[in-house]
Formats: sequence, C-alpha cells, structure tokens
Amino acid sequence: MAKKEDKKGGTIRIEYYKSVIGYPEKQKLMVRGLGFSKLNQIKEKPDNASMRGVVEKIPHILRIVE
Repeated sequence: MAKKEDKKGGTIRIEYYKSVIGYPEKQKLMVRGLGFSKLNQIKEKPDNASMRGVVEKIPHILRIVE
C-alpha cells in the first residue's frame, strides 16, 4: 500500500486493475463515480480521507500507485 502523505493539496494515483463483474452494484457505482471506464486506467485524485476511504472499501478492484 502507498504511504500516506501529510501535505495538503497533494494527489494520489488510483488504478482500476480488476473488473467489477460479479461484484455488488454499489461497488460498480463507486468505480464509475470515480471516472473509470476501462481496466488498467490510472486517475489522479486529490489526496484526502474520502478518496483513501473509497480505495480501502474496494481494494480488490482499486489500488494506489506510486
């Protein structure tokens, strides 16, 4: 897992690395809500507690890349 950054205004890179097929609808909606549409996409999002919480909820689908 990536190290937590203490500075404000930083970004984290989140990778969508596993398909949501067979997972609950709520998890599928979380992935789509982050803007992912294809596997192996990487998005930069603000490094805050809410973004890290999303990744911690579905670590089997998303991961933080350094």
